[in-house]
Amino acid sequence: MTLDSSPRTYRFLQSDILTAGYRIVGKITVASNGAMGMLNDPTKSSMEVNDAKLARLHMPTKLVDHFELVRMMKPHVHAVCMPRREDLGPQAIVRGGYTNVVEYPVRVTTPSFEIEGSMELPGRFDFTTLMTEGTREFIPVFNATLTAILIPSLRVESAGVLVNRRHIDMMALLNQRVRAEK
Repeated sequence: MTLDSSPRTYRFLQSDILTAGYRIVGKITVASNGAMGMLNDPTKSSMEVNDAKLARLHMPTKLVDHFELVRMMKPHVHAVCMPRREDLGPQAIVRGGYTNVVEYPVRVTTPSFEIEGSMELPGRFDFTTLMTEGTREFIPVFNATLTAILIPSLRVESAGVLVNRRHIDMMALLNQRVRAEK
């Protein structure tokens, strides 16, 4: 058997995919590396969503269209919400190979969304390293709530959200929030 014809096991995972203008609910095809492996694969710049239901962000409950297959460019995806943490991929890939991590409650914003949840990072929080180093374009936020900034009725609660770091405007640690004086 050659490497080109090696058998691969793929599975469908339910996901919520958010772009600047649309919410796409459908199934993405992933291999053993889960959604994190598929989205961070530098050899492929596109992705496919099966059984895709489309809604505009400003009317998140109104179905615009339904397709068997939708093809998307990964750089235009703002966030991918997964219902189970295991769907993100094996723990070694999700945590970047580290076993000892520190959990940081965060608020992350993109031009269209606010994501509040927790990040698991090795050692101290280093924003510059997180945003500029490595090859991971999508970074995980766990136990997250994603809300559209201009449309608060669009709210997605998820065990794991993969956020495109190229769209991140701001990141704040929730434990550094200033308390209001009385």
